[in-house]
Amino acid sequence: MGFSNWTTAQEFIFSAFPCSWGDSVICFIPLLFIYAFIIVGNLVIITVVQLNAHLHTPMYFFISALSFLEIWYTTATIPKMLSSLLSERRSITLNGCVLQMYFFHSTGISEVCLLTAMAFDRYLAICSPLHYPTIMTSRLCAQLTLGCCVCGFLTPLPEIAWISTLPFCGSNHLEHIFCDFLPVLRLACTDTHTIVMIQVVDIVHAVEIITAVMLIFMSYVGIVAVILRIRSAEGRRKAFSTCVSHLTVFLLFFGSVALMYLRFSATYSLFWDTAIALAFAVLFPFFNPIIYSLRNKEIKEAIKKHIGQAGILIGKSRNLP
Repeated sequence: MGFSNWTTAQEFIFSAFPCSWGDSVICFIPLLFIYAFIIVGNLVIITVVQLNAHLHTPMYFFISALSFLEIWYTTATIPKMLSSLLSERRSITLNGCVLQMYFFHSTGISEVCLLTAMAFDRYLAICSPLHYPTIMTSRLCAQLTLGCCVCGFLTPLPEIAWISTLPFCGSNHLEHIFCDFLPVLRLACTDTHTIVMIQVVDIVHAVEIITAVMLIFMSYVGIVAVILRIRSAEGRRKAFSTCVSHLTVFLLFFGSVALMYLRFSATYSLFWDTAIALAFAVLFPFFNPIIYSLRNKEIKEAIKKHIGQAGILIGKSRNLP
C-alpha cells in the first residue's frame, strides 16, 4: 500500500483479537465484567473517602486520586477493546489511535508519579511522625496530585506529536489490542530516523520507570530501617500494615510495565505482547480496588456502614403506606 493510499484510509485494524465470533464473545463477557468492576469499585472508594470525615487524611486523599485516574486509565482502552470484540471490522482512525495513546500514557504516567508521591507520604508518616501533620498538609497533597497530573499529561506530548506526523505506507494491521507506541511505530515507513526515534522512545520510558522505582525504593529503605528499630512486634506490624497496600500495587504495576517497556529492542511473540498488555491495562486496575478495600480495615468498615444505612432506608421506604 502506497503512502497516498494510506492517507485515504486513515485507520488501523487491530489483528490481535480472536478471529472467531465464539472466542470473541468468550473474551467479551469477562472483560465487560472486569471493566464494570473497575468503574464501580473505584467510584465506591472515591465516594466512601469523600463521605467519611475520618478518612480525610493524606493517605486516603491519594488513594481516591489514584482511583479517579484508574477510571480514566482503563476508559482510554477497554471500551474500544469491547467494541472491537463484537465488531467485524476492528478498526480505529489514525486520530483516534493518537488520542488513545495520549490518554492511556498520560494517565498511566500520572499514576506512576502519584504512586511515587504516596511512597513519599508513607515515608514521612513513619519516619517523621511528629512533623508529618505540619508537612503533609491538604494544600501540599493537592499540589503533589496536581503536579503528578501535569507531569503525566505533558511528558508524552513530544512522542505523540512526533508520531502524528509520521507517514504510514505499509500494512495498516496493528498487532496489538490497543494503540501503543511500539506497535504503531512498527507500521511507520522505516528509515534511519524512525529507528533512532524508536530507541529514543525506549530510553525515555526506561528513564521514567527507573526514576520512579528508585525514588520508591529509597523511600521504602528508610521505612524498613525505621520499622526494624521498633521494639514491639505489634508496633512493627501496625507500621508496616499502612504500607502493604501501596507496596502491593507498586509491585504489580511496575512489574508488568517493566516487562513491556524495558525491553530495548527485544521482541516478544504476539501472545506474550498481548498477555503483558492485558496485565497492566486490565488486570492491574482490576486488583487495585480489591487491594485498597479488602486489605484496608477503615475502608471496609466505612463501606459496611453505608451499606447498612442504605438497607435501613430501603426498609423504611417499603414500610411506608
